[in-house]
Amino acid sequence: MDAALQSRPHRWGLGAFLLAEVVYLLTSLALAVLFGGQQVVSVSTVVLVVALPTLLAAAVAILASKVRGNGPRTDLRLQWSWRSAGLGVLFGLGGLFVTLPAAALWLSVVGEEANSAAGAVFGGVRGTWAWAVVVFVVIVFVAPVCEEIVYRGLLWDAVDRRWGRRVALLVTTVVFAIAHLELTRIPLLLVVALPIGLARFFVGDLTASILAHQVTNLLPGLVLMLTVAGAIPPA
Repeated sequence: MDAALQSRPHRWGLGAFLLAEVVYLLTSLALAVLFGGQQVVSVSTVVLVVALPTLLAAAVAILASKVRGNGPRTDLRLQWSWRSAGLGVLFGLGGLFVTLPAAALWLSVVGEEANSAAGAVFGGVRGTWAWAVVVFVVIVFVAPVCEEIVYRGLLWDAVDRRWGRRVALLVTTVVFAIAHLELTRIPLLLVVALPIGLARFFVGDLTASILAHQVTNLLPGLVLMLTVAGAIPPA
């Protein structure tokens, strides 16, 4: 009886993903209005503006799976295993052989506009080493977990149930790239997102895509940490 209840079809779909996106956008807008007029913005404020919308969107995804389904472990495939983690790291490392040359090429074509939104906002602030480490944690650990829950957890499963895994891979890759709201970087973000999506596609759970995403964010996270601490000049 318990096993049957745990595997029952859930009652959420694309609407839950749209709700998570609305929460993300509204929170981002509210924070922009709240702090946008400040002449000098502290690193703590920037961390809040970057992290809070993503955290709330992931919370909506988890809540939807709990209230109208079987919970994030079953519905979103938020399951830990060393095998999945190892494969995720391999997908992430493999992806770097494509994404790093692609990023260099895009930088040479587009110029300074190729810089990410996170790079732009954190590049203009300075803080203590403690805050620099917080920035690293947000970029490398917090953001990938939250984004994977929303895109390759909530959205992936909603699309997969209707149209299958291949369409889920395509849709989540495209939506992930567009959802960053960095129009000049969409082609590059498509390249960045593909190895992460392939980790989810072939391994089958979020552990793999989360680790692949974290590997992808590792170098940018290190650069931003050193920039905020003042150890290196802003890009």
